[in-house]
Amino acid sequence: MKHVLSALVTNQPGVLAHISGMLASRAFNIESLAVGETDIPEFSRMTFVVSGDDRVLDQVRKQLEKIVTVVQVIDFSNKNHVERDLMLIKVRTEGASFSHVKELVEIFRGKIVDVQSEQVMIEISGQESKVNAFVDVVRPFGIIEMVRTGRIALTRENIEIPALQANLEASLVQTPLQ
Repeated sequence: MKHVLSALVTNQPGVLAHISGMLASRAFNIESLAVGETDIPEFSRMTFVVSGDDRVLDQVRKQLEKIVTVVQVIDFSNKNHVERDLMLIKVRTEGASFSHVKELVEIFRGKIVDVQSEQVMIEISGQESKVNAFVDVVRPFGIIEMVRTGRIALTRENIEIPALQANLEASLVQTPLQ
């Protein structure tokens, strides 16, 4: 089973390597990883998709919570949340296939971001299943290249800012990457 976890971490060099190294050393399989700065510059959010049963999920969560640079861990399993995946994909459009590909892009509410003589680059975002379905329908035209961000997610509920600020102050006092 796939599980989505998010870790709010201090935004400093080496944090990604430290966390991914810890997970790899314990043989946890990360199927997807997306990392980016948050609205608070001192923090980054790491979103993981890990495979395994509930025991594996619990172990991953506990290991993340032990790391000093991890301020908060969210398990999205039982939370009301929104997930998205972003993909850029180059598809062949030789001959009359451009109009068919364009029609599929519109159906999937994607966006053509570049057009060349025999190919188009398309941006698609949405649930993982939607992105996968788009790949399946354009495969017959010929996929030249593609890249995906990995899943990102946020809960619909608000994070308590006072608790977050207290965690920030505590984490910045600690020695980095302990």
